[in-house]
Amino acid sequence: MGTAYTPGLTVSANTIVLKTRRLPIKGEVLVNEGDTVEPDTVVARALLPGILQTVRAAQLLGIEPKQLPDVVKVKEGDAVEKDQILAETKGLFGLFKGVCKAPVKGTVEFISPVTGHIGVREPPTVIDVRAYVQGRVVKVLPQEGAVIETQGAFIQGIFGVGGERRGELKVMVQSPDEVLTARHITSDVKGKVLVGGAAVEKDAFLKAGELGAVGIVVGGIRDTDLIEYLGYDIGVAITGTEDIPLTIILTEGFGTIRMANRTFRLLQSLEGKLASINGATQIRAGVIRPEIIVPIQDPSQLPETPPTAETQQLEIGAPIRIIREPYFGKLGRVVELPPELVEIESGTHARVLKAELEDGSVVVVPRANVEIIAEG
Repeated sequence: MGTAYTPGLTVSANTIVLKTRRLPIKGEVLVNEGDTVEPDTVVARALLPGILQTVRAAQLLGIEPKQLPDVVKVKEGDAVEKDQILAETKGLFGLFKGVCKAPVKGTVEFISPVTGHIGVREPPTVIDVRAYVQGRVVKVLPQEGAVIETQGAFIQGIFGVGGERRGELKVMVQSPDEVLTARHITSDVKGKVLVGGAAVEKDAFLKAGELGAVGIVVGGIRDTDLIEYLGYDIGVAITGTEDIPLTIILTEGFGTIRMANRTFRLLQSLEGKLASINGATQIRAGVIRPEIIVPIQDPSQLPETPPTAETQQLEIGAPIRIIREPYFGKLGRVVELPPELVEIESGTHARVLKAELEDGSVVVVPRANVEIIAEG
């Protein structure tokens, strides 16, 4: 049988990270190649056209459409306020005037003597894309955005919720196997990214959010607590757009799982530094990992941590984490590596492995659905 390899999560004290920052629609890039940027620097901006509101002016005024140009008080291109008079008839002997007002604030886009309508377009929505990390622009994507390069610590999680945020790292526990509880959450957590150990209790992350913390990084969480917090089951969709006050990143999986020593030591060494975090996760094709990025000004001051191998050998006894449903986030050890191809649920054939999970059960999963985790 050939040797099998599987990727693991990146945990590095010193690496180069490239972040592509892209607008959802065409717009204007506001930075140049070589520029130094801060996380809040706007690198690109687009204007999403406002909604066009059509006013049936002639009908409201009781006139023929062709008479509209004679009674309008505005012209195409004029900016108008809500309830501003767009057209007005004199009425009989100056009495009983007919009045047509703007339904919204916006710009007069058209005045039609054919239909008798006046179009008012609401103000555009400004879409800003920020740098997200401190770094340097290494590539400009015309009308779309830019690629930002930064050097420093980079830690990937297994799962997360909540979008991009930035805050100072604050370690709240003494060891990687300690559970983060409400008693750990102090009044000085506003704007901070809190680091726990093996898990976080629901009362703790609720209190952290109320006190203004922007993120929590822990080994695990009870899935029922997370579902109750979000108000729905996550399923297999991309996370990161949840309307929640803080971003939660899990480094190990669901349940109470000791954070890897290497990860915990690195986060400890980075305490007090500003981190950019993102809980966005996708566990199907095109995997997206939640992340913690801490740019370092002076690489010579970086802490020493064991290197993370790009690939590790998959063998009997290897500790693994399953990264696909229905066992997503479960930890176990490889007990068998059958050499033959096996038909899986999708109808395709793939190499599989047998793993003994922490509860003693043995499951069969495709090898592509696991990653080796570091011990110690």
